[in-house]
Amino acid sequence: MANNLMDMILAAAGGQAPQQVGQQFGLDQSQSQSAIAALLPAISSALKQNTSSPQGLAGLLQALQTGSHEQYLDNPEQLGAPAAVNEGNAILGHLFGSKDVSRAVAGKASENSGVSSDILKKMLPMVAMMAMGSLGKQTKGQAASGGMQAMLGQMAMQQLMGGKQASGLGGLLGGLLGGQKRAVAQQQQTHQQGLGLIGKMLDADGDGSTMDDILSMMMKR
Repeated sequence: MANNLMDMILAAAGGQAPQQVGQQFGLDQSQSQSAIAALLPAISSALKQNTSSPQGLAGLLQALQTGSHEQYLDNPEQLGAPAAVNEGNAILGHLFGSKDVSRAVAGKASENSGVSSDILKKMLPMVAMMAMGSLGKQTKGQAASGGMQAMLGQMAMQQLMGGKQASGLGGLLGGLLGGQKRAVAQQQQTHQQGLGLIGKMLDADGDGSTMDDILSMMMKR
């Protein structure tokens, strides 16, 4: 069974996604896989940062449940379509915050893969769609049992109640009775459970530590 993003990309549609993307840029199968493997750690790192808060994780899970990102893994010939590229760029904008980060990621990935940074910059939105498609497949498979929907509902309720407890007499009484502490503890527990659902997948093949440094440095600018 596929355990991480790279495994799922290689397993989907008979491994056609890397081949389809590579053909658009004149890369063979090996070069294409190396390029994707070099870009994935940055996307994984950005997703980890984005899901470090309960609100960020709830937003990602909701997007995966309601979106149709997995269609691009099932039909990889669509990855190069303008709609897919535009959606991929929107995801990168949310994760990275600026094109400068994307350029830095492509530059570092070029060093690791031997593929030119110009090609990698063009591949990034496609790889972002592959990553979201992989996560979408995984979470929707888990949602079939009802567990994912229940967790999303719990997260939404906790955020709603947290907002109410933050002000007014209800917040004062909640603090006095220890209700707010219990709510925070429950939110943290639900957050950890949610991270457990996708955490292994976010550990993409390759060492993401360098990408963590790049993202941290570029996002502070």
